[in-house]
Amino acid sequence: MIVLWRVSNHCNLACPFCAYDKRLRLPREEADPKQVAQLIDLLGAWRSETGRPVLLSWLGGEPLLWAPRAELDKHAASQGIGLSLTTNGTRLGAPRVRAELVQRYREVTISIDGMGDFHDAMRGWRGAFDKLAQSVPALTGERDAAGAGLKVRANIVLMRDNIDGFATLCRTLAGWGVDEISFNQLGGRDRPEFYLDHRLRPDDVAQLVAEVPRLRIELGQMGTMLVGGTAYLERFADTVADRPLPIADCRVAETFLFIDEGGRIAPCSFAPDHFGVSVDDLRSTADLQALPRQLQLHQRARPARDCADCPSTQQFAKFEPLLA
Repeated sequence: MIVLWRVSNHCNLACPFCAYDKRLRLPREEADPKQVAQLIDLLGAWRSETGRPVLLSWLGGEPLLWAPRAELDKHAASQGIGLSLTTNGTRLGAPRVRAELVQRYREVTISIDGMGDFHDAMRGWRGAFDKLAQSVPALTGERDAAGAGLKVRANIVLMRDNIDGFATLCRTLAGWGVDEISFNQLGGRDRPEFYLDHRLRPDDVAQLVAEVPRLRIELGQMGTMLVGGTAYLERFADTVADRPLPIADCRVAETFLFIDEGGRIAPCSFAPDHFGVSVDDLRSTADLQALPRQLQLHQRARPARDCADCPSTQQFAKFEPLLA
């Protein structure tokens, strides 16, 4: 069971495609650490009863800015729960932060959009790429020296502006010791004013489909896995062709749950206010065991608006390592 919790929508960067760009005027919220600790206890008990592993993954905003994280990490570890997070990388220059990740985490995903000036511009962070070129190899090197099991992943947001540099960026990341590279297509729900001029086009997707198999082999020889299966790339093609994909029977919650800053639970990050379920409603492991079916039946009877054209990567093979 993967539990992805967006614990804060505070961020220290200014990404023009992101809903949490620091320049935007919006209510900034954070998860209640007491509520998080209660669910950690429940997840630990559920893990013990079922024998199924649990991965608790922090999302933001920027989760490394969330003050309660370190204590909650210790609490999760005491319950046998694995830890993961997605970061913009601004805190990776701190040796203490890297040490925490090496010691306690199973996975860290670092958002990197392109080489040099392009990444700096997309993140609103001067010198960003050069800083990451120091801090990411430091993280992988310290991981290797400690013999730790930390997987370091880089995730790339693909748009027409960086598609030509995708292979070069992947090779560079492999040289930094990154274990896995994943990618998303630019989405339009957060910042439609940016999306229209930067979204992928059919020729961009055709280029990606042709490039990925060869690139995957090349990166594999460098010790880096490029993920993204056939269904995932087909979904890119559907999106650029404006072909909707309705989902009538969502089963994502069988292995994945999303929780937002207010403790609302959904099968994806696009509908946390739709299902009417809160962390506070889960009082026993039986409640947790019944939750996937509860969410599935709700979605089947009353789909969320986004279910008419599902944007969730959990429905597709984003992390599938092989193309058919």
